[in-house]
Amino acid sequence: MAVQIGFVAGALLLALTGAADALSATRLFFFGALLAAVANLGFAFAGDFMGALPFRVLTGFALAAVYPVGMKIIVGWFRRDRGLAVGTLIGALTVGSAMPYLFRTVGSLAAVDWRAVVAISSVSAVVGGVLVLAAGRDGPYDTPAAGLSLSTARRAFAERSVRLANVGYLGHMWELYAMWTWIPVFLLASFASAGYEDPALASLVAFVVVAIGGIGCIGAGLLADRLGRTTLTIAAMAVSGTAAVVTALTFGANPLLTTAVAVVWGLTVVADSAQFSTAVTELTPPGTAGSALTLQTAAGFTLTSVTILLVGWLGSEGGDNAWRVAFMALALGPLVGIVAMAKLRRLPAARRMADGKR
Repeated sequence: MAVQIGFVAGALLLALTGAADALSATRLFFFGALLAAVANLGFAFAGDFMGALPFRVLTGFALAAVYPVGMKIIVGWFRRDRGLAVGTLIGALTVGSAMPYLFRTVGSLAAVDWRAVVAISSVSAVVGGVLVLAAGRDGPYDTPAAGLSLSTARRAFAERSVRLANVGYLGHMWELYAMWTWIPVFLLASFASAGYEDPALASLVAFVVVAIGGIGCIGAGLLADRLGRTTLTIAAMAVSGTAAVVTALTFGANPLLTTAVAVVWGLTVVADSAQFSTAVTELTPPGTAGSALTLQTAAGFTLTSVTILLVGWLGSEGGDNAWRVAFMALALGPLVGIVAMAKLRRLPAARRMADGKR
């Protein structure tokens, strides 16, 4: 939760100050990655929980200079196929989110302290920052980063279509980060219940489950303009919500069955992520998209902190049914999101999106 809250604070600060315009995007990305790496190491070697907590907040705060700024850099290179470009970037974010679970399974790391995994993850963040600083540059279609204006945001949210797109996004976010956070713990407990108590196996499967979402992001980016954003998001949420329930029900079953269902969940849970933000840019009145997107991101990441806590609380109640109930609760978000996007689909404003072939 602390990481999510730190991210929201960092994103709002960047939007309010216009730092993404005043500073070089590649340098901002580098310093964000560097600060995140240092904060991550501080978390790993903090002496107790209260000492570690500020480092978690700082990690999230620093990542606000990486993820949104990375999107600004990449859209500067694309006029056409921006949906695919952003989908590819979110696919990279997805694979990166899974990498620590892969580190856990390499060599002798499965037998050593978890701090080694955190340290290697910090090194990889520095490598990523250096790569962007050395080789990245603004594209020919670079545009100023969107600032935050509450009055402008109110004008955007006065549109019913924008409100529905945001409800769909919140339904998606209800599920996404809680799944990413708790799937390795769920798999570890499920495999142990089935008689397989190898932490490295659970970590490897968690890597596959989360990382395969990168493929889903790219595939969704390719399909969204052809099928329509409402069609794509409804289909993705229908599959991911169903997979959440089925994955929950397989707790303690044969690991092959649990893995197979969880992989489907991982493939679809993040596939539609880029399309909600793209939809908002297409639906908002001219000059209001930036403020609308800033508030959308802030609301979404704030909600994720609630569901991360909820799933952890439900799962900690003990027993097989605790994890089943915890993961089944995540299906509520996609259900609400499907209803919202179905209503949006029927509005004339939906024609402003890539929804002409629905």
